[in-house]
Amino acid sequence: MITLADVKHNPAFESFMKQGDTHLEAIGFTEHGNRHAGLVSNISRNILIRLGYDQRLAELAAIAGFLHDIGNVVTRHDHGQTGALIVTNILAQMGMDYSEIAIVMGAIGNHEEEYGEPVSDVSAAVILADKSDVHRSRVRNRDIATFDIHDRVNYAVVHSFLNVDDATRDITLNLTIDNEICPVMEYFEIFLIRMVMCRRAASFLKAVFRIEINGAKIL
Repeated sequence: MITLADVKHNPAFESFMKQGDTHLEAIGFTEHGNRHAGLVSNISRNILIRLGYDQRLAELAAIAGFLHDIGNVVTRHDHGQTGALIVTNILAQMGMDYSEIAIVMGAIGNHEEEYGEPVSDVSAAVILADKSDVHRSRVRNRDIATFDIHDRVNYAVVHSFLNVDDATRDITLNLTIDNEICPVMEYFEIFLIRMVMCRRAASFLKAVFRIEINGAKIL
């Protein structure tokens, strides 16, 4: 069976992901390269494992999480749907079973809030993992004076962790935000739709999504 390690060593995936991140850097977006892909992959896997899903489904979540932004090599617009189509033939050439490819495709194609929905357990895990990655390490622009709101919010987050409690089935996004850089309200100004999507994804997994910011329970 195809594993995350196999996917990481595929030259097509490696090239497409690297160039896609270069494209986003050119238009001023935050980091969408190996750091983000690796983190989303690990978190996606961990969510399903902690909630009691089988190892193979967790491996598919790790694969989908790693590849979820590959569509940026074509364009940022509708990159989830583009990415789902890109991975199909490559995974098939690698020998992945079509039933598993379908699950990975659905997760990649549904990870963006503009059009995505949690359509499977793997999809729900990828949504939660992707939307929880808010952190100053993603900001490429080092000139604070020129930050837009996305740079400012990400840079203000000095700690981010998605905690999964298997006993209560609570999935809690713990954030530490530097209020001198960005007030908490600005976080919700740009990420409210994403948090609503996380709530739907958690519900699909029969879990509850919560947010804790600077030690205070927000949701």
